[in-house]
Amino acid sequence: MLIRLQNLWPKIFQTSTLPMLQARRSLSDALFVHRDMDVDAESFEFTDVNKKRAEAILKNYPIEYRCAAAIPLLDLAQRQYGWLPLKAMNYVADYIGMPRMRVYEVATFYTMFNRTPVGKYHVQVCTTTPCMLRGSEEILEACKEFCKGDPNFTVNEVECAGACVNAPVLSVNDDYYEDLTREDVKHIIGELKAGRKPKPGPTERSGRFSCEPSGGLTSLTAKPYGPGFKVRSDL
Repeated sequence: MLIRLQNLWPKIFQTSTLPMLQARRSLSDALFVHRDMDVDAESFEFTDVNKKRAEAILKNYPIEYRCAAAIPLLDLAQRQYGWLPLKAMNYVADYIGMPRMRVYEVATFYTMFNRTPVGKYHVQVCTTTPCMLRGSEEILEACKEFCKGDPNFTVNEVECAGACVNAPVLSVNDDYYEDLTREDVKHIIGELKAGRKPKPGPTERSGRFSCEPSGGLTSLTAKPYGPGFKVRSDL
């Protein structure tokens, strides 16, 4: 039986209607291997202010679990340097007494860590299904168009920003901009280029303040009942 299967195996691949396996696009455009860069020949060290912040971060963890501070310390290093070069990862690893390879593993797992240089404004456009259905492809193309040729801007396509109810969304550094149209993108990029910070959150055009239903309330519309509702009178 085994011999017969072995003989049939090549024919299965020849006659199968299924496509051959191919390399698939990653869910992020982050670099998954480390490349030495010229900047890694230099040294990295927290500034005096960030050293105080790092010590405050470490106080949140027991001494035997200092390695749990790797993520906030890597974030601190990235905010200081602008991105996360190998020398910064090595510094964080030595700072908390953690094997460097373990820190590399953390930095490559989380796509929020930029291991290649980015511009002053890191524009990340969500293109997961909810955002795609709401027009994120047009938003992405608008970002590329309005940011083209400006080294202060880095535009990336990312997966799930976690704000699906306000799709389509994009983030600029730490701020989210939601319920977007092409004109909204033009306004946001224009404000940033002019040195002004546009208001984060849903656009004024959407009429929303947060993540409430865009069409108004459809449930829980009655006046809330007060304390004691349907509670036995003898209690």
